[in-house]
Amino acid sequence: MNALVSLHGLRIEVDGGTSPSRRLLGPLDMELHPGQCLGVVGESGSGKSLTALALLGLLPAQLRAQGRLNIDGDDIAIASAAHARLRGRTLAWVPQDPLAALHPLRRIGAQLNETLRVVRGLSATAAGVQAQALLERVQLPDPSAALRRYPHQFSGGQRQRIAIALALATQPRVLIADEPTSALDARIARDILDLLDRLRREDGLALLLISHDLPLVGAYAQRLLVLQSGEVVERGDTATVFASPAHAYTRELLAADRIDALPPESAAQADNDTPPLLRGEALSMRYPRAPRPALDGVDIELRRGQGLALVGESGSGKSTLGRVLLRLLRGAQGRVSIDGIDLGSLDAAALRRLRARTGVVFQDPYASLDPRLRVAEIVAEPLRIHGNLDKAARRARAAELLRDVGLDEAMLDRYPHQFSGGQRQRIAIARALATSPDLLVCDEAVSALDAHHRAAILALLARLKRERGLALLFVTHDLAAAAAVAERIAVLEAGRIVETGPTAQVLSAPRHAHTRALLAARPVAVGSV
Repeated sequence: MNALVSLHGLRIEVDGGTSPSRRLLGPLDMELHPGQCLGVVGESGSGKSLTALALLGLLPAQLRAQGRLNIDGDDIAIASAAHARLRGRTLAWVPQDPLAALHPLRRIGAQLNETLRVVRGLSATAAGVQAQALLERVQLPDPSAALRRYPHQFSGGQRQRIAIALALATQPRVLIADEPTSALDARIARDILDLLDRLRREDGLALLLISHDLPLVGAYAQRLLVLQSGEVVERGDTATVFASPAHAYTRELLAADRIDALPPESAAQADNDTPPLLRGEALSMRYPRAPRPALDGVDIELRRGQGLALVGESGSGKSTLGRVLLRLLRGAQGRVSIDGIDLGSLDAAALRRLRARTGVVFQDPYASLDPRLRVAEIVAEPLRIHGNLDKAARRARAAELLRDVGLDEAMLDRYPHQFSGGQRQRIAIARALATSPDLLVCDEAVSALDAHHRAAILALLARLKRERGLALLFVTHDLAAAAAVAERIAVLEAGRIVETGPTAQVLSAPRHAHTRALLAARPVAVGSV
């Protein structure tokens, strides 16, 4: 089969100005065939997204690309005017974060209609009909009503379907999906990739699937390209690469995705007779105008030295439960106590003092770290708020915390943008540990990380929990990650805990149908397409 798109000799360099240019990627060759999916995998910084941006002609101004594109026999220079004309027509893009890509102040119908009228020249009436047809095709519930709604009124999976509809609106021949499922739970991620796979087959699209999720790539891509530090280290038929990886780096990536679970006996060790550190009783929460409660009568307990994983699909209530336990949401009902102290009985000053006993690590460390502050100031900020140390003592404590999470104190004077995703998450963990808390709450703390960084952060959390006797509340949709850090697991569905128990027991012999569905949503075989 002849290639629809051939990319030859792609090189991407940083324009050094008066200094020599620095190579970031290449030389790279790739072919995209009609009706076929090419998977591009590699850890953060390997060049995956740079490849997508170069194909689309969307590289930042300080980066320079060289190479040739061949489309249907026409030879086109990268970054030329002819290349720019392909974007949004021959080449379409499905972004990683649809909420950031969709205009927050415009209705979905207006955004689809604009694309259909500008690119395809449809009339207003025809564009309206086609917009609804596109939403029907990507299986968005109630398409006619959806056209009148705004992006924030949809779930993450629904927004990703809207982004796919926008990409399809221009009738492209190549679909570039850059980490389209990184922030989605397993079932919704699989639904999105099933949709992309169906579109590939029905429309004969050439699909470029960029991801750090190796099992998902193995389940959907016919061919595979592995990147390391901007170079192609392995390529070939997906089943062959996964079954017999030729390069050491590919073997490392496959090994990193297989996370070691905590030993089953650790659950029994954690279930001691000490009173709970954290207790939630009859917790309920309903958001304004929501059709049902986000939480509905939840009871929960967590002891020192124990990890408890809250797992469930998007919208199940797990993040809401985490925020209610931290008393970060107004309108919640029920009782939350730490060491027997009822948080609802405290005034603002007493609650602030108690917060020093709790550390929080969020999903996106880049969003939770102040980009204007150096690492020393970021890590020491809780000490400035809750402690009485002077500036020199706070810096010394920040250096100690960095060492605890596996970073060098020489990094204290750098800014967040100078670190990888995994390093930024380590910085966020160091900040969360600054006040020596009893409780550490992690809200999807590894969902956006590649396999290497994910495994390293999970190992770090398990070590810190063990060494410091931390109570760890781990909110996740990743069952393998839950098994790596938590002795116990609580499965949420529609705001209720439907199953709870020792992690090994729940995952090996689930009693509830929803738990079984979560386990079944994760691909178990790779390379079979």
